[in-house]
Amino acid sequence: MPFQTSCYHHVRRGATLLMLSLASAAVFAADLPIYQLTAKDGRFSPETVEVIAGKKFKLVVNNEGPGPEEFESRTLNREKVIPAGQRAEIILGPLNAGTYEFFGEFHPKTAKGQIVAK
Repeated sequence: MPFQTSCYHHVRRGATLLMLSLASAAVFAADLPIYQLTAKDGRFSPETVEVIAGKKFKLVVNNEGPGPEEFESRTLNREKVIPAGQRAEIILGPLNAGTYEFFGEFHPKTAKGQIVAK
């Protein structure tokens, strides 16, 4: 029985550590600054989002349609399709000071913008 008790203790301790890690990640994500971006009629609004350099943040992209839109940025290495009427939360950063371009894959000529980290 000592072996079974020992294994049970390690599994239980591992599960507890995993739960604590997940809870810490959820609290951390909740503490991030949030910036809003809207996709509507083939455009992003605002076209410029100013963020704090050196700090992680959450970008919430609301797609008011019509149709799907994709938030895509090669410089940020992100792409996310957002169906009409839905929203996406994208964790970004920390970014160095600078300008990071993004566009909408479904409307590349009109859905353009930038994130400026200061």
